Amino acid sequence: MPYKIKDLPLDERPREKLKEKGAESLSNEELIAILLRCGSKNESVKDLAIRLVKSLNHFEDLNSISYQDLIKINGIKEAKAISLLAAIELGKRLTLPNKDSKIKVTNAQILHEIFKLKILNLKQEKLFAVFLNTKNEIISYETIFIGTQNKSVAHPREIFHAAIKNSAVKIIILHNHPTGDVTPSIEDIQFTKNLIKTGELLQIPVLDHLIISEKDYFSFFDHHML
Repeated sequence: MPYKIKDLPLDERPREKLKEKGAESLSNEELIAILLRCGSKNESVKDLAIRLVKSLNHFEDLNSISYQDLIKINGIKEAKAISLLAAIELGKRLTLPNKDSKIKVTNAQILHEIFKLKILNLKQEKLFAVFLNTKNEIISYETIFIGTQNKSVAHPREIFHAAIKNSAVKIIILHNHPTGDVTPSIEDIQFTKNLIKTGELLQIPVLDHLIISEKDYFSFFDHHML
């Protein structure tokens, strides 16, 4: 006689385990199994989740997995892929500031902690502008440009247009180096100089330019390069 769901051990029923023990008690695979919802006639949803995790080089690679990557995995089609990608993106957004968060930027490390998840496993450069009020509190932020694997090019007018739109009185710029080396290039230095000049003309000062990786950052302000 086949087992009914309720007869299975609690570890084989992640939804019930979550209700009884809390979400923090679940393994990564069990959390993914809940998002995937169901398996197939030949495989349980938990086994599918385990196989998905084993397909990754590192579990953190899930942060940058694409729709196309997911649907290549046997047993994952459109609905499962969309549900999983939506949950991953929501998790990222919960770590980032919103208009009501009132995060005050007092040093570069604060911004690195906020944005390092946003660039996790990115293979191309991404440039963000962070908009601040008079108290150095974050009003909002925008992705200004997504570049190639080793080059990010944005015109200052795009950044300051967004700053004016967000009623910013100060801005901080961040971009990542996918190689992990946060040493500024000649282009980074010249770009920063251009930003500072534009900010002075528009009376929206650039407080800092951060080059970030997942583990490290370089602050132009900290290195007295502004």
